[in-house]
Amino acid sequence: MSRGAIEITDLSDPRLDVFARLTEAQLRSRLEPEKGIFIAESPKVIHRALDAGYQPVSLLMGRKHLTGQGASVLARCPDTPVYTADDELLSALTGYPLTRGVLCAMRRRRLPTVEELCAPGRRVAVLENIVDPTNVGAIFRSAAALGMDAVLVTPTCCDPLYRRAVRVSMGTVFQIPWTVIGDSPADWPEAGLARLRALGFRTAAMALSDDSVPMDDPRLRGEERLAVVLGTEGDGLARRTIADCDYTVRIPMERGVDSLNVAAASAVAFYQLRLR
Repeated sequence: MSRGAIEITDLSDPRLDVFARLTEAQLRSRLEPEKGIFIAESPKVIHRALDAGYQPVSLLMGRKHLTGQGASVLARCPDTPVYTADDELLSALTGYPLTRGVLCAMRRRRLPTVEELCAPGRRVAVLENIVDPTNVGAIFRSAAALGMDAVLVTPTCCDPLYRRAVRVSMGTVFQIPWTVIGDSPADWPEAGLARLRALGFRTAAMALSDDSVPMDDPRLRGEERLAVVLGTEGDGLARRTIADCDYTVRIPMERGVDSLNVAAASAVAFYQLRLR
């Protein structure tokens, strides 16, 4: 066993609560919001979080990974407690198989304000009430890869630091700036859109509508600052949001398909509307 690793002998050990018994909401609000905790999964994702300056709290690692794929993480976290056992016991502890063999509890950081985040940006994404962590993670990955400057999430959107969202994003949630737009559901859409306008952004609602413009409309590419607004799975954007945005934008479809999954639609929109 790697020097310093702590063998798990008691699944009820309170030091393991962050990996086994605290819900995502409890992790997020532990102590103070900016001092809350999130879970990063897999060495690649953990390295990206460390690169971004997030501080590790503790590690949970399959025994075989101590000298395998987890060794590079251990080298960067020499003073961080490491709890280990065989894969079967770790699955019993967490309730799911550790496909990548390594989990890291990390401290959250204070989120920037919308104004701090968006002041230097020209292309931002806004996620309205998107609740599926898989979709949120995929959208973050597309936003990072396709040149968006920042991501804003509404107060009722899935937390981007939810374990599955972080994993699906492949750690890009640590690479692209993001924050929450508003402190409560009442702050969106009216107040949130007003903040974007005050920063000089025009807004493009991704929605099917009779007055929508196609994605390749030259006016969209010509906007100096543009916020692309994407809506929740199934219902899409709220009618009030669509009405208050400057543009309603559609992706042209063929073969009778009416729309794409929100994560797929985000990739198309970010690519088409990026600034080259």
